[in-house]
Amino acid sequence: MDAVIVGSGFGASVAALRLAEAGQSVVLMERGRPYAPGEFARYPDQMGANFWDPDRQLYGLFDAWTFRGLEGLVSAGLGGGSLIYANVLLRKDEKWFVRESPVPGGGYENWPFTRADLDPYYDRAEQMLTPVRYPYQNTPKTNAMEASAATLGLNIQRPPIAVTFSPTPGGTPRTNVPLPPAPYGSVHGPDAVRTTCTLCGECDLGCNSGAKNTLDHTYLSAAKYAGADLRTLHDVRGIRPVPGGYEVRYVVHDPEGPGGLLAERIIRCRRLVLGAGTFGTNFLLLRNRGSLPGLSSTLGTRFSGNGDLLTFILDAKTPSPDGEKPGVRTLYGSDGPVITTAIRVPDTVDGGTGRGYYVEDAGYPAFMNWLIETADLTSTAERTAKVALQLLKDRVFEARRSNISSDLAAALGDGHLSASSLPLLGMGRDVPDGVMGLAEGKLEIDWTIATSEKYFARVRGTMEDIAGQLDGRFVDNPLWWAKRVITVHPIGGAPAGDNPSSGVCDPYGEVFGYPGLYVVDGAAMPGPVGANPSLTIAAFAERACERLLSSASSAASAASAASATSASATSASPTTAASSPAASATPAPTTTAGEAAPSSAHGAANPADAPAPSEPAAVPLGPRSLAPDATKGLGARRERPGAPLDAADRHRAERRAAAPAGATSVAFTEQMHGWFSPEATDPAVGSSLGREQGKSVMFELTITAPDIEEFVADPSHAGVATGYLVADQYGGRLPVERGWFNLFVDDGSFGGRPARRMLYRLWVRDPGGTKLTFTGHKLVREDGVLNLWRDTSTLYATFLHGHVPPPADGTETTPGEQPEVVGAGILHIRPPDFAKQLTTFRTAGPAGPEALATFGRFFLGQLWTVYGPGARRALSTPS
Repeated sequence: MDAVIVGSGFGASVAALRLAEAGQSVVLMERGRPYAPGEFARYPDQMGANFWDPDRQLYGLFDAWTFRGLEGLVSAGLGGGSLIYANVLLRKDEKWFVRESPVPGGGYENWPFTRADLDPYYDRAEQMLTPVRYPYQNTPKTNAMEASAATLGLNIQRPPIAVTFSPTPGGTPRTNVPLPPAPYGSVHGPDAVRTTCTLCGECDLGCNSGAKNTLDHTYLSAAKYAGADLRTLHDVRGIRPVPGGYEVRYVVHDPEGPGGLLAERIIRCRRLVLGAGTFGTNFLLLRNRGSLPGLSSTLGTRFSGNGDLLTFILDAKTPSPDGEKPGVRTLYGSDGPVITTAIRVPDTVDGGTGRGYYVEDAGYPAFMNWLIETADLTSTAERTAKVALQLLKDRVFEARRSNISSDLAAALGDGHLSASSLPLLGMGRDVPDGVMGLAEGKLEIDWTIATSEKYFARVRGTMEDIAGQLDGRFVDNPLWWAKRVITVHPIGGAPAGDNPSSGVCDPYGEVFGYPGLYVVDGAAMPGPVGANPSLTIAAFAERACERLLSSASSAASAASAASATSASATSASPTTAASSPAASATPAPTTTAGEAAPSSAHGAANPADAPAPSEPAAVPLGPRSLAPDATKGLGARRERPGAPLDAADRHRAERRAAAPAGATSVAFTEQMHGWFSPEATDPAVGSSLGREQGKSVMFELTITAPDIEEFVADPSHAGVATGYLVADQYGGRLPVERGWFNLFVDDGSFGGRPARRMLYRLWVRDPGGTKLTFTGHKLVREDGVLNLWRDTSTLYATFLHGHVPPPADGTETTPGEQPEVVGAGILHIRPPDFAKQLTTFRTAGPAGPEALATFGRFFLGQLWTVYGPGARRALSTPS
C-alpha cells in the first residue's frame, strides 16, 4: 500500500485526491460514517443519538470534548469538519504569517511559510470547493450587519462560502433546485441528489439538501473516482515505523453489533498521512510516543482555539422617531446560511492596535426560534396564565364566545425575541499557549483565557458596539461567566517549524525524524489562523502533497537506479550475493488482522522490537481486543492482549495461570503509583525528573501463586502477574501480555547480611505494537525494622525495549545482558491502597484457609529472617 490516510477532513481529503490521481494506492480511514443528503439527524429521537461515543454505542456526527478552560466541538463522519462547519473559505491574512521569538512552552507564532507560499494552493483548493459570496440582497441579518458596520466604520465583506446557490456557475440564485451530478460522481452513489441552498440555517447540523460543497461531495468523491479506497467506521489506534514504511493498527466499529471489545487489525504502507483533526492527530501521536521516540519535544505545544468566541444580540429594536415605544428590529437569524458576513478588525502588524480578529453573523436552524421563545420563562408563563384565566372566566360566566383564535394567538406571543436575536461568532489571533498531553490515557489540554484577556476584550468590545448599534442587548454565552470558551476551530499541538526545536513537522508537514509520516490538518498550524481556518488547512495540504509526490518520485527513481546497478553488478560477478533487500523501497506486507509479519521483519526500523539476546522465539499472538473508545483512558473498557494463535501455546499459557490438579492457589491484587522519566536510566533520577515533568506511572496487578506449596518450596518463589500498567508516555493503560513475580528471592549482595528482593517483570505493548518490558524490584534488607514499610512498599523500576524474559535462575538480570533502558522511576504503595490490598486475597482449591495460613507464615517468616537479627540486637543492647 502506497499510503494510508487517517481522517477525512480538509487535510486528509486533499491528500486522498492528490495521491490517488497521481496513481498511488490509497486507503483512507475515517472513524465516522457517511452522510448522504437527507441523512443528517433532525428529529429529537435522532438528535439524542447524534453524538460520537462508541463506548455507549453512539456513532453520531458530533464529538464534544471538555478541557481546562475550554470546550471543543468537532465531527465524526466522512468529510470531517466540513460536515458541520459554516462554509467560510477565507485566506489567512498576509501579514498575520508572523515570526515571533520563541517562548518556552509555546505562546508564540513562528510560521515557516508565507501567504505567497500558499497562494497557488489556495487557488487549487478554491477550484475544488467553488466558494461564492452570499448573493441574496434581502436577508435581514446580513443587511443589519452591513448597516451597523458601515455606521461604526468597520471593514465588512461577504466572505466566500462553499455553498451552491445556483444550478449553473454564476447563474441567478434559486432555492431547492436540483444540481447536475459532478463529472466524478458522488461518494454516496448515483441516487444521491443535491439541490441549491434552501436558506434554512442548518449548515452546522449537516446539510440535508446537499447545497454545501462539503468534502464528501468534492475532494472525496473525486478521490474515490481516482481509485482511493475510502473506509468508514475505521478507527486508527496505533502507528509505528517498520521497514519500508509504517504499520497502522485500527479497529472497525459495527453500529449494529452487540458492543464490547473490538479486534485489532493491521495494515502497512509506505507513507502515512495524519489528518484526523487537531484533537485526533495529537491524541494519536501522544499515545504512540513509545513507537515514535524521536518526536520533537514541541509535540502538544502551541495549542489555540483560533480565538473563537460566541456571544448573542437579543431583543434588537428600531428607534421610534416620535419618542414612542421602539419597534422590533427584525434579524431572523435562521434565514440564510449560518454565516453571510465577516467584519475584519486589523492587527498591530497591519495598522491595528492589538491582535487582529473577525466578527461574523452566526445563524441557526429555524427550530431554535421556538427554543428561544420558550426559554423566556417569565413571558411565556404570563401569556399562558392570561389565556388560561380568560378561558376560565368564559366558562364560569358563560360567555357566549365560540371563536378563541385570538386567545391562542396571544398564548403564542408575537415572537419578537427570536425575530430580533442573532448570535455573533468571533475568531482571531489569540495567544497559542495551550499544552496538550495525556492524563491516565485521556487527552488533556491546559489552556486558559488569562493570557488572551486583551484579545478577548477587544473582540467583545466590537460585538458590544454592534449590539448597541442595533439597539439590542449584548449577552455573553454562559460559559464566559465561568471563564471558559467553546471552540470549533482547535489549532496546533503538532506545529510546523523550521527544525525539531521549533516544530513537530517541517513546513511541508513531514514529521522530523520520520520520513514518509505527514501531518496535514489543523494540528500542524503553528498558531491561530485568525480567519476561519478550513481553506488554509486545505492549501497547506495541497502544498504538502505536491512535495510528498515529488519526494516519492525521486525515491522511486533512486530505487530504480539502485536496482539496475545491483542487477548489473550481479550479472558481472556471479560470486556476489544474489540480492540485498532494500527495506526503504519495499513495503511491509499488508494484512488485516493479527500479527502482520514474522518478528524478524520488525527490528531494523524500530529498536523497540529488537529481541533481547536471551529472548526465545516469539509466540505468535492473535489480535488484541481493544476498547470501542480509546479517548476515555482508564474509563474505557478494559482491553485484552492477544491470545496465542497456536493451540499448544494457548494451552501452556492457560496452565501457567491455573492451579495443578489437587493444588490450592493464592492470589491478591496490588496497586502502586509513582513517577518516571523516559530520559533516565536510574530509578531515583527518573522519579525526580518524572515528578517535575508530570510523568506518572502506575500498575494494578493480580499476583497468583498457582500452587501455594510449590510456591513456598521453590527458591525463586515464582508467581504469575496479570493486570495492567498505566504510563502516559507509552499511551495510557497497557494490558499485561505476560507477567512474572518472584517473592523474597535471596540476595547475597550485602556482605552476608540477610536481604531479599521482590521481582516484577511485565510484558506490554504500546498502542503502536512496540514491545516493552517493565521490570522492577523491592529491596528488603536489614536496615532497621522502622524501614520495613519503606522497603516493602517501594519499587525501583525500569522500562526496557523489547520483550525481555526473566533469567532462568530467578535473578533480576542475566550476566552480560544489556537491553536498552528507555525509562526509569520509582513506585510506591499508598496506605489506602495497601488497606484495600489486604481485602483482595483469594484462594482456589481444596485447602483455602490452610493455603492463606501457609502464605502468611512464609511472608512473615521471611520478614523476620531479614529484620529479626537487627531487632534482637536492638533489644539486647543495654540502654
